[in-house]
Amino acid sequence: MELIQKEEVQKVLERFLNKDVYVHLETTNGAYASHFNSQASNVGAFIRNVQIRYKQVKIIGSTSFRVGLKMDAGWMYAEGLTHWELDEHHRLLLAGHDAEGRLMVACEISETPFK
Repeated sequence: MELIQKEEVQKVLERFLNKDVYVHLETTNGAYASHFNSQASNVGAFIRNVQIRYKQVKIIGSTSFRVGLKMDAGWMYAEGLTHWELDEHHRLLLAGHDAEGRLMVACEISETPFK
């Protein structure tokens, strides 16, 4: 994965505009929190292969980014993104890593379901 280049990622996000796409969105501090601090709360969210159609997309930020997808019924967004890649299956993979390289957030968009 490469560091996010906002203009490049915006162009890729726009390729999926007004198409039925599958989304994977995951956030976690998982065992990272309680492993180092027994008083910390573990938090996370996970959705996979939810089909959406977005009509507007925006990426904002300078070193850590937020991607927002506007659908008819509202917005979905992922915040804290730092890295990206377009894989061999033309899926957009976005990830946010902390200072130690641990995954904190993932947002993936594809025209086919994730396996």
